[in-house]
Amino acid sequence: MEKKFLSVQDIALIGMFTALIAICSWISVPLGPVPFTLQTFGVFVTAGVLGTKRGMVSVLVYMLIGLIGVPVFAGFSAGPGVLAGPTGGFIVGFLLTALIVGILTKVWKVKTEQMKIAVLVVGMFLGDLACFALGTVWFIVVMKCSLAQALIWCVVPYIIPDLIKIGFAAVFVNRLKKYIKIFA
Repeated sequence: MEKKFLSVQDIALIGMFTALIAICSWISVPLGPVPFTLQTFGVFVTAGVLGTKRGMVSVLVYMLIGLIGVPVFAGFSAGPGVLAGPTGGFIVGFLLTALIVGILTKVWKVKTEQMKIAVLVVGMFLGDLACFALGTVWFIVVMKCSLAQALIWCVVPYIIPDLIKIGFAAVFVNRLKKYIKIFA
């Protein structure tokens, strides 16, 4: 029997993790043009638990419901203006984050707990770098600012908080996967 693209379990998990990303985006501290949120934590956990396909679909659903006007983005915002605005590149970059985390955790199947966490940390770090790169370039284009200004506004204040989020997300995913059986 041929496996369908999304099972009922897939749809339920995608919905739950899309909600997690939305809730994490609402935990927001305004820091200038780019707020500090827990969105990346939500994306890290989503990709780490769901894997590549379901993780990316969850992020895409999050983006689409925000695009049509459901206030799921930081500051309870929504609409095409958010995605086209200065922070839109970071939201689109979440797809890259989910892709990278999902691929690395699938490719590097390891047995020990320490190695599982290490692979998650590496995947999340690389995914975060990709998100920062896309988001910063997008910010430069939209805001018509220099690379130095964009780095000061979009990257430097978020390095340490994102490293902390990566650490917590990797441990959380590793522990959560012991209790949730997700079929491939």
